[in-house]
Parts: sequence; C-alpha cells; structure tokens
Amino acid sequence: MAKLDVKTGIAGLTKEKLLTILRQMWEVRAIEQKIDEQLGLNVIKGASHLYAGQEAVAVGSVAAMRDDDLLTSTHRGHGHCHAKSDSMAITPEAKQEHLDKMMAEVFGKATGYCKGRGGSMHIADVEKGNLGATGIVGGNIPVATGAALSMKMQGTDRCVLCFFGDGASNEGNFHESLNLASAWKLPVVFIVENNMYGMSVPFVTVSALPDISARASAYDMPGVTVDGMDPIAVYEAVDEALKRARRGDGPSLIECKTYRWYGHSKSDPRKYRTKEEEQAWHDRDPLKTFPKKLVEAGIATQEEVDTIEERAFKAIDSATDFAIKSPSPDPAEVEQDVYAPYVVTPARIEAERRLRERVRTDTSLPKKRYSEALRDAMREEMKRDPTVFVMGEDVGLYGGAYAATRGLFDEFGQARVMDTPISEALIGGMAVGAAMTGMHPIAEIMYVDFTPLAMDQIANQGAKNRYMFGGKTTVPMVIRSEGGAGRSIGAHHSQSLEALWTHFPGIYVVMPCTPYDVKGLLKEAVRCSNPVMFIEHKMLYNVEGRVPEEDYTIPLGVADIKREGTDVTIVSYSRMLLRSLEAAEILAKEGISAEVIDLRTLKPLDLETVVQSVRKTGRVVGVTEAYKTGSFISELFTLINESAFDYLDAPMVRVAALDVPVPRAEPLEDAAIPNVDAIIKGVRQALR
Repeated sequence: MAKLDVKTGIAGLTKEKLLTILRQMWEVRAIEQKIDEQLGLNVIKGASHLYAGQEAVAVGSVAAMRDDDLLTSTHRGHGHCHAKSDSMAITPEAKQEHLDKMMAEVFGKATGYCKGRGGSMHIADVEKGNLGATGIVGGNIPVATGAALSMKMQGTDRCVLCFFGDGASNEGNFHESLNLASAWKLPVVFIVENNMYGMSVPFVTVSALPDISARASAYDMPGVTVDGMDPIAVYEAVDEALKRARRGDGPSLIECKTYRWYGHSKSDPRKYRTKEEEQAWHDRDPLKTFPKKLVEAGIATQEEVDTIEERAFKAIDSATDFAIKSPSPDPAEVEQDVYAPYVVTPARIEAERRLRERVRTDTSLPKKRYSEALRDAMREEMKRDPTVFVMGEDVGLYGGAYAATRGLFDEFGQARVMDTPISEALIGGMAVGAAMTGMHPIAEIMYVDFTPLAMDQIANQGAKNRYMFGGKTTVPMVIRSEGGAGRSIGAHHSQSLEALWTHFPGIYVVMPCTPYDVKGLLKEAVRCSNPVMFIEHKMLYNVEGRVPEEDYTIPLGVADIKREGTDVTIVSYSRMLLRSLEAAEILAKEGISAEVIDLRTLKPLDLETVVQSVRKTGRVVGVTEAYKTGSFISELFTLINESAFDYLDAPMVRVAALDVPVPRAEPLEDAAIPNVDAIIKGVRQALR
C-alpha cells in the first residue's frame, strides 16, 4: 500500500501563516468554551457537539487548502467552518463579521450564516466553499464525492476536503464513497477525525483494525495516520494529499488521531473515559504544545502568543454579544427557502395546453414509445447544456431501465454517461454534491423500491439542503427511477412508493403517463433548480403516443384533464391513469360521464384543477397503484376535503392496491393491484 511521507516540523510555513494557525486554534477553543457556557445557561437551545481538543485537525487541514477548494463537514463542525471562512476573510473587520455570523447561527438567530435554520449541527458558509455540516453520521461523504466528481467534470484542479469521525468509517457511505472515488480518481481528501469514541463506544471495540487508515488499502489509495494534536503534521499530510489530487492521481485517506475534551454532546457525562486517559490527552493539548514550539524555535515571543490568546477570547466575547443581541428569525418567514424559486406563468400554462390539444388532434405527429421519449429528452438536454450528465447502475452499454439511455453512451461517452457501482446511497449523495457545485445530474436508481437505500442522501442532504443553509444553495438534480407492478417480479421490485417522497419538503415528485408527458416533464425537471424524484412505471416504457418534434417542456404542477365529464371525477396518475381512461370508456356506454384527471406531478400539485372538477361533478374517485394505507391519494382527499367539502355530494372513494407486499405469482399480483373492474366498482360506489 502506498504511504504518504509525513514529517512533523514547521514545514516551510511563514511566521504569519504559523501565527494564523495558532490564532485560529485559539478562536475555535474560545468558541467551544463559550458555547459550552451558554448551553449550561440554557441560552443556546438544542444539541451542540463541541470540537475542543480537535482544533489542530480543522486548522491544519484548511491551512493546506486553496480558497477555491471545497469542504464538507460534520455535526461537530464549528472548527471546519471557522478555519475555512476565516482564511478567506481579508480584513480584521471581515474576520469579526464571520465570527458574528457563526455565533449567531449557533444561537439560532436571523443574522446567522443559515438564518438560524441550521444551527450548530448544520452550520455552513456555502459562499466560501463550505458545503455544509450534516447531523447524519457519514452523511456528507457521498456529497463530497459528488462535489469532487463535479470539479473533475468541469476540468478544474479544485479539490474537496471531507471531514468525518471514526464512527462514520463504519457506515456504508464511507465504503461506497472511497470505492468510487478511487476507481474514478476523484480529487477528494477523506479526513477521519478519530477521537477514539463513537458517542460512548470505544473505536477499538468496534473495529478489528486499530487504524482506520489501513482501510485505504482495500481501495488502492494512500492511507496515513497522523498526530491529530499537531497542526503541522496534519498540514503536511493534507498538503501532500491535495498535491496528489491536483495531479489527477485520485483520493487519499488521512486519519488524525485526536481527542475531544467534552462528551459527545452536552448531556454526555463521559463515564466511559477515565480521568487518567483524559489527562494524558490534555497534556498533549495543541494549544499548549504548539505555542511552546513556536517560542522555543524563535519564531514568536511569549508576548506574541499570549496576545493572540487574549485577542481570540475577546473576539469571541464580541461575537457572542452580537449573537445575543441579534433578532430571532421572523416566524412569518418559516416557509421561505424550502424550494428554489420556481414560477409557472399563466402564459406558459396556456401555451402548454394548446400544445397538448395539438398532440391529441394532429395525426401527422410522429409516434414515439415512452422509452424513446425519455431518451430524446435526455439527449436534447445534454446537447443544450454541457453540465447535464447521466449516471447510475447499468445506464451505459444496456441503457438502464428498458434501454431509456441506450445510445447516449455511444453519443456522449463515459465522461457524461457513467455506469456507477451498485451503491444507491452513493448515487443519491453524489447527485447532491454535483448539483450543489454547478452540474445538473440525472441519476438513475434502478427501482423505486431501492430509493429508500438512498433516502438519507436524497431527503436529508438534498431536499433539506437549501432550507437548512438559509436559502444559499440550489440542488438541481433529477433522480430517475421506475416503480409499479406488472412483471411478476415480486415485492422488492414492484412497489409504488411515491408517497414516501411526497412527504419530504424540498423535493418535487413527477409521475408521467404518456410519451408526450414524459418527455416534456423530464426536460422541465432537468431545467428546474430543485431536486426532482422522477418516477416512471415499468409497464409504460413500450406505450406509444404522439410527441411534438420541436423543443418543448411541460410546467411542473399543471394537471391534465385527459377526459372531460360531468358525473364523477376520477383522479389518477402514471399507469393507473390509462386504466382509469379505460374504465371511463366502459362507463360512458352506460351513460355515466366520468372526468379523468392526470395529476402528472404530485409535487407541486395542481389542486385547483381537481377542485374545479369536484365543483362540477360533486363526486371523486382516486385511483393509485400504491398501498391504500398512507397512499398519496389519501393525502389528496384530505386536501379536497379542506378545499371543496361543500361541493361533495358523496363520500370520496379510494381505489388502491391491497395492503399486502406485491406477490410474485401473476394471479395474486393481478388481484393485489387495481384493475379496470375495481375502478368501475369505485365509481359506482361514489354514485350511490
């Protein structure tokens, strides 16, 4: 296994740089002590995970970075945030302003970096390249990997530092990310802050290997363990790893052995540690040893280092005073910044309506299969915008689900059509990191049944990102997946899980039924600045329909009345829309006029079109292939009840899948999923 050549020493750094390292470490220490004090006074609310003792890791690492490099952080992220932002602040006033914003965020104030929405665990200064901290252990590792992919695709030599603790090294995210980062030689440096305990559990009791760096050999990358109490040792290791990454040689794993002075959180009494162990580490406190080294080497006087310490605490006192005096966020703004601005004008809606009518009536338009329309949408968007790329499992040679991406690999090559490992969490997280840093990924997760494997990355890191970081980020990513039954492939490949994704704020959910819709909606999703879960139905890929040849998009949040009627409203989407239309045709022969609405997008939802139909018909049947309990149709019925209860002439009727895992046997599968007869029965029930 290749090893980084790491030596301790002054490393050729100037006096100014060395004193900056000392100052930043003292400021981090002062920040942590002040937070601990204010937590004890119950002035700061919530959880805060203190970084005291580990200052040498953050400060030493960031000292090796360029201003345009990026980092991702952890729930114990104050040190990373301070070192990165302070290093980019030029004047003393700017440095104090940074400290003010940082402390205000920890206090949950409107003047904080994230407007008080992130707090201690989610602190970020995205404008200076800190892509944010996460409260999910290891949750930032795939994001950093995606950001590194973005830097490589953009042809820069910018790098990403990814900080995480020893506990994260036992998460799947760690292994998935290191594997791909090495295989694709991505410019990311993985920095493990091994403070010896994951919460209260000693690392040595949960790993057969004493050194996390030894795991690097499994991924054919350099791995080194350094003294995390020595900022120069950390600096030299990170500096070497960054040089390697900039050369295009790929990632490195650096393990910094360090120690946290406080417990995992304020409520942790540290009963799992002995006083003798704690004292041994305190004797190696970098804020004892480093200033002493500078004085003994003749680099600084005792008066100089004492002055730095004194000024650090004064600066934090000032920042704390600023935070306490700052206003709390206005409750009226609680719903702001969940989504990046997305405005659909009446003119766009009307233009798309006219196009839709043309598609229905113009028999000269060519017919396309659903899968062909998908491929055309991706091809057109990739030609239009060089930042658009496709990645996922088996999307290259065989074209992914029903060959929807077939041909794109030949046309655009592996640089923009990327076969990933079978690592769903990594795919989701890489899409987040790439989207945050200037790219527009279309990431495919083969089946919607597998999307829960990526739920943390897509929902916690991607969907909540913009809100947590004060509206300062955008995450323009599309997650393509297929759902639904019909192929007799059992309970793990046949579910309709869209309700899971509609539950999370910050992400849109699109479920097209026709070739026309799937093309226009996918193109719109790619151009949207918000995360989009784009769910296709496996039984629709060979469905044919007319598709305009010109460039067009379909606004999100605009339903389509596929069939007009007066007696009952049938609301559906995806494959069940086709069955609803078939049922409406049969009912028409009996003199029952059913209006069939295709929602097309579940979020944003066009509730107004549904309500207008309810006002006309007075009766509603909702049809979904999802399990009845907790289905999106149930949510829709609640909204209808709130908005149009007075217009209902009968109870609303749900037609949904049975609450059983989708069976393998074809007769059982057919029995579990709504068919045309079930829809007709539901309509008759509504008409009683």
